[in-house]
Amino acid sequence: MSLEQKIMTDLKAAMLAKDEAALRSLRAIKAAILLAKTSEGSNGALTEEDELKLLQKMAKQRKDSLEIFQQQNRADLAKKEAEELAVIEKFLPKQLSAEEIKTELEKLIKETGASSPADMGKVMGAATKQLSGKADGKMIATLVKELLAKS
Repeated sequence: MSLEQKIMTDLKAAMLAKDEAALRSLRAIKAAILLAKTSEGSNGALTEEDELKLLQKMAKQRKDSLEIFQQQNRADLAKKEAEELAVIEKFLPKQLSAEEIKTELEKLIKETGASSPADMGKVMGAATKQLSGKADGKMIATLVKELLAKS
């Protein structure tokens, strides 16, 4: 079942349950999918990888907004962003813990032969490909810096 079909099924269920937060989030995802499908240069279909990137982008936007709203003491807006983020994350693959990411990065550092912070580019290139969708880019970069600084 494609992401679009899952969204439509969940959208119907949210309508029946009168779940405003889920409705708002699912409609945003549906709109993003339609925009991506009809954008210039697309062939009218999205691959699983494209769908994943789309959801990751939406989740990142919600996280950034949530952070800003919390800093500005806007609990009402922060609550909405947190609700939407929770719905979006249901469609994303399970995120790795910091320890799991660290283990993977240590393997990559050994494979690439990186030994100093100057080699961060090598490790980041391989890490973003391997951990795509499973870990946040900021967390990966922070852990790579930390691990290479110890070397």
